[in-house]
Amino acid sequence: MIPRPEQLRSTGRDAVLRPNSAIAADPELHGVARFLRRSLQAGTGWELPFADTGDIRLRLADDLGPEGYRLTASPDGVEIAAATPAGAFYGVQTLRLLLPPETLRAAPVRVPDSLAVPGLEIVDAPRFRWRGQHMDVSRHFMPLPWLKRLVDLLALHKLNTLHLHLTDDQGWRLQIDRYPRLTEVGAWRRESPLGYYSEGIQDGRPHGGFYAKDDMRELVAYAAERFVTVVPEIELPGHSQAQIAAYPELGNTDDTVEPWTSWGINDHIVNPEESTVQFYKDVLDEVLEVFPSRYIHIGGDEAPKTEWRASERAQELMRERGLANEEELQSWFVTQIGAYLESKGRIMVGWDEILEGGLAPGAVVMSWRGEEGGVAAASAGHDVIIGPEAFVYLDYYQAPSDSGEPLAIHPEKYTDLAKVYAYEPLPAALTEEQRGHVLGSQGQLWTEYVATPEHAEYMLFPRLCAIAEV
Repeated sequence: MIPRPEQLRSTGRDAVLRPNSAIAADPELHGVARFLRRSLQAGTGWELPFADTGDIRLRLADDLGPEGYRLTASPDGVEIAAATPAGAFYGVQTLRLLLPPETLRAAPVRVPDSLAVPGLEIVDAPRFRWRGQHMDVSRHFMPLPWLKRLVDLLALHKLNTLHLHLTDDQGWRLQIDRYPRLTEVGAWRRESPLGYYSEGIQDGRPHGGFYAKDDMRELVAYAAERFVTVVPEIELPGHSQAQIAAYPELGNTDDTVEPWTSWGINDHIVNPEESTVQFYKDVLDEVLEVFPSRYIHIGGDEAPKTEWRASERAQELMRERGLANEEELQSWFVTQIGAYLESKGRIMVGWDEILEGGLAPGAVVMSWRGEEGGVAAASAGHDVIIGPEAFVYLDYYQAPSDSGEPLAIHPEKYTDLAKVYAYEPLPAALTEEQRGHVLGSQGQLWTEYVATPEHAEYMLFPRLCAIAEV
């Protein structure tokens, strides 16, 4: 069972479920009960009616924490107790994992006469509030049905956050009504690198796609039923070539650009005008309509300041705002966005570069360049998500690059399963009080070299199982 429960003991005798077994649930847990019924019906063909008393019982209990549960299987049936619907849902997922694997199918290959649930008492709860997986759909677009499958896989492993990287230099993936060219122009690139981008060979094939707002509303609702929060990322002020291609007035030069056809980092960054800040506020207004997540990710990473240094207008704005350097200019930009999100009742998340030039009040830092950014932010009283690339970046090779693995980023590096399992997300440098600011951790899958859902699953698993265990 992955992740392994905190406590597990034998009750001596199994529970037995049959085609006429009933499900009983407290009113607050009816949604979880419906999910269980649909899941078991799909894999077994059984009807599993609801009743006031049942062979499977979901009930509320006050002693198990916000996402904890207790599952007891015995000849009296299966009882799942939890303080919240989320805890009950995780108990249901554990029950599904205790049953034969064929019951996880979307349709039964045979209708069983009965199913034995091992006689166990399991008490379990997660270590962290944020247990996630990042998915880059900008470099390579991933279809909505597969994103729903990914949600199912996250939920089965008791992960509760899907961080969706929706925009970057190579593609803008979300419909924005006020700015239609973001998808008309920004969602499509002319070609992509073939092999390592440093070799300069292109595949000559257009690539693109975007999600209508209703596509994302569907994903959000699907995920919410499985207690997974979809956190959108709208990248700024760097990694912004796709939006500059769509709306050239966002740029710092008169050059005409197209969505980028390479990987890596380029010098394009949006200009620091008030009008550009307003552009992102307009975009975020529509993002917030679609994504109810308390947390909204704004990127903030890998934003070269070359164009700002060369721009007379950017330098003039720095002087007007009393800013000492371009890092403070980025901090000013990010702070405007953070304050706007706060005014809407949301919390801004950014990669650890948002520390440079001064951290926006209330921001959450996602520490990826090692743990140092997370340590600095938590020490200053900010919440953090610890996800250093050396341990949880799942776009890295899983074995040495000469071992037959498919093409991946950084041929000189690899992160195998054992390394992920060995990772400890609570930095030793933090005090016990500061550790309370660590919301959790997540895997990251960037898709420069991952063009299909099949390849994405190959890169995710089994390493994401190890992240779930951690």
